[in-house]
Amino acid sequence: MKLIQILQSTPLIEGVSVPSSLNVLNYEVLGSSVLNWGIAILAGFLTLVMVRLAVRVAAGRLEAIGARTSTEGMQLAGSLLREVKGPVLVVIAIWVGSLFLALTPIWDRRLGILVGVTLLIQFALWATGFVNWGLNRYRERQLVEDPGVATAVGAIGFIARVLVWSVFALMALGSMGIEIGPLIAGMGVGGIAVALALQNILGDLFASLSIVFDRPFVIGDFIIVGDQLGTVEHVGLKTTRVRSLSGEQLVFSNSDLLASRVRNFKRMDERRIVFHFGVQYDTGYEKLKEIPDIVRRVIEGLDKTRFDRAHFEKFGDSSLDFEVVYFMLVPDFGAYMDVQQAINLELYRIFEEKGIDFAFPTRTLHMHLDGAEAEVGTRLVGSTGKARSP
Repeated sequence: MKLIQILQSTPLIEGVSVPSSLNVLNYEVLGSSVLNWGIAILAGFLTLVMVRLAVRVAAGRLEAIGARTSTEGMQLAGSLLREVKGPVLVVIAIWVGSLFLALTPIWDRRLGILVGVTLLIQFALWATGFVNWGLNRYRERQLVEDPGVATAVGAIGFIARVLVWSVFALMALGSMGIEIGPLIAGMGVGGIAVALALQNILGDLFASLSIVFDRPFVIGDFIIVGDQLGTVEHVGLKTTRVRSLSGEQLVFSNSDLLASRVRNFKRMDERRIVFHFGVQYDTGYEKLKEIPDIVRRVIEGLDKTRFDRAHFEKFGDSSLDFEVVYFMLVPDFGAYMDVQQAINLELYRIFEEKGIDFAFPTRTLHMHLDGAEAEVGTRLVGSTGKARSP
């Protein structure tokens, strides 16, 4: 029963009549008297003021308690209360004021639907805020150990928000009296059609989810894809962006990226190095036999290295070739280049002291002079074409 019906059935003061000058208050407008409209407006205004004040006070108290006790739940509740939207408070105030009016059943039902949908929207905003808070809290906790969390939070947050608003949209339609069963079935059929039309976009979306959960790389990793290389800057729902060494940004489709062979150098624990050098053919046997041991001592004398092997590999066209293998115990490329430079300089110094010459391209020419064969040797330096007699 409406509150106004109770008030109308109860006399205010027995034996006291309303002055004739106030009869205008009894005029009816849309089924309710002017007096009732005034009371309804006053009640709605007071409700709006009091509820807004109560929300602010409650939010402030919860945030203060949360800050004092370091309780994240209290702080979350306070921040969510501050997210109560003004239109929601206005609708609540209108509903309270309507209790003092004699509304027709149609308008009573419409107002009930408006209040229900408004509250569902506010609950959806609260649910979205709670999801964002939970994901951000997880990201802050894990970001130091795993930069890929930023990627995961972005994709999972998008999916979670879509699910939250889908559920509340269906609840709102149900509160309006719409049958949502056929609607869900129709959405399923339409979803298949949309999926077929947008299969490339959806392929990139699912590829993004694969990157999130499988994590072949994360933000900050240095990767090589085909002949392109650079540092991962952003992993989105459709594309992944990589900053190349020359400075430009490379944009890869997520589905194409996962279909390629990706080399992730950030996951490298140590770097295996293989390099070759050659000495001249006139190097003596004893000196040639000593070279592998010289290389071993040089590498073992450097930090962050582990010597593997050094061998006289083969007889080259113009040199006696050696192959050397060692490991860098750190993956940093700059550290590797520093060590390789130190190895080269030390080998050059030792070989200079021992009279061992590095090889350079040579060619032997056979010439026929007056019917007799004579052999003349020439050495070609680089690609200059200059020659000198042996």
